[in-house]
Amino acid sequence: MNQTHESDHTQAISLWDISAEEKNFASEFLPDEKVDVAIIGGGFTGLSTALHCAEKGLNAQVIESKQIGYGGSGRNCGLVNAALWLPPQDVRARLGETYGPRFVTQFGKGPEYVFYLIEKHQMRCEATRTGTIHAAHAPAGYKELQGRAAEWLRLGEPVELLDKDAVSKLIGTDAFYGGLLDHRAGTINPMGYCRGLARAAHGAGANISTGVTATRLQKDGSRWRVETDKGTLQANAVILATNAYTDNLWPDLKRIFTIIHYFQLATTPLDSDAAHILPGKQGLWDTGKIMFNIRRDAFDRLLLGSMGKIHGTANKGLSYRWAQNQLKRIFPSLKPMQFEQAWHGQIAMTPDHLPRIYELDDQLFTAIGYNGRGITTGTIFGKAIADLLTGMDKKQLPLPISDLTTVATAPVTSRFYQMAFAANQLIRSL
Repeated sequence: MNQTHESDHTQAISLWDISAEEKNFASEFLPDEKVDVAIIGGGFTGLSTALHCAEKGLNAQVIESKQIGYGGSGRNCGLVNAALWLPPQDVRARLGETYGPRFVTQFGKGPEYVFYLIEKHQMRCEATRTGTIHAAHAPAGYKELQGRAAEWLRLGEPVELLDKDAVSKLIGTDAFYGGLLDHRAGTINPMGYCRGLARAAHGAGANISTGVTATRLQKDGSRWRVETDKGTLQANAVILATNAYTDNLWPDLKRIFTIIHYFQLATTPLDSDAAHILPGKQGLWDTGKIMFNIRRDAFDRLLLGSMGKIHGTANKGLSYRWAQNQLKRIFPSLKPMQFEQAWHGQIAMTPDHLPRIYELDDQLFTAIGYNGRGITTGTIFGKAIADLLTGMDKKQLPLPISDLTTVATAPVTSRFYQMAFAANQLIRSL
């Protein structure tokens, strides 16, 4: 039985939870059912896996303990960027000449594939394809962008290095020292995309269950028993698609990355006096070590955010003061704004800033550690896992299968980052 419901402001996990045109829904959980693949997690990775598995004829069951997009997927800022934070030359150096070029190519085309799925399934997610701007916060940041631009242009990719005057016209401010415009990229309502993936996966034959928590995984001969608080499922294969919201279901899995938080605030819609601000609706992220982002949504709200948690609410407290000061600094002619929503989510950061694919046991896989690039990474890995389950050689994966190595300092590092990010908000709110 299909069920639909609308989120309200008191329960919303983000602005996107309220504004997404795609309906939130779940399918009734069927205990003691045998399936080809059980997928734990209802975000970009889990739903992309379910969609691609179902399209290949596999019987797929998604198990989500909360609601579709509850974790990082529904809290994302919505920038559909190509590749990783790392420059392509660094990715090749870390992955070697077999996987490095393949990874750079596949992830460089990540936005194209996301927008292809959006068009194919007519997902209502406010998609724009006007690019994203990597903005130089300082002269040193512009020098870094010159190196990135040179390598992407050498590879024949459609990027454009902009000087201070050119980037000022695109953004509507002279606060940045230049930028790299990536024409491959764009923006979406991430919750709309997530729900669109759920709708498409369900339409292809996947079953999707929300409010169901997986409590134990146990090998039963050649199959897996997935025990939940609503019953037991038997599956030929299991995919853990929980990324930064991984719990203790599999030993040590949540200890392979460092959790950092990322927050966003959304203003009320801009009036005509602000028509000069991001008129092309490109998403922007900067080169600062504590990254800052800003974008304009389909309803002319400004969204701005940075690393850390929300301190206070949308209309009072430290994060509110930080946001007002940031807007005043970047757009000095803009009058003080009211904010509709404020939220934060979790990001799984790995020591080398590369994601991982693990084969935790026979027919038990996870893709994890997205380092803040969940939209394209989750989508691509979901397709790759479906290909793997239907006969693709593991050597054709975007990344080699990794050994499970914990990061002993992760909890301490996470707490340190929390304090540093809070201090940054305080300093920039004065």
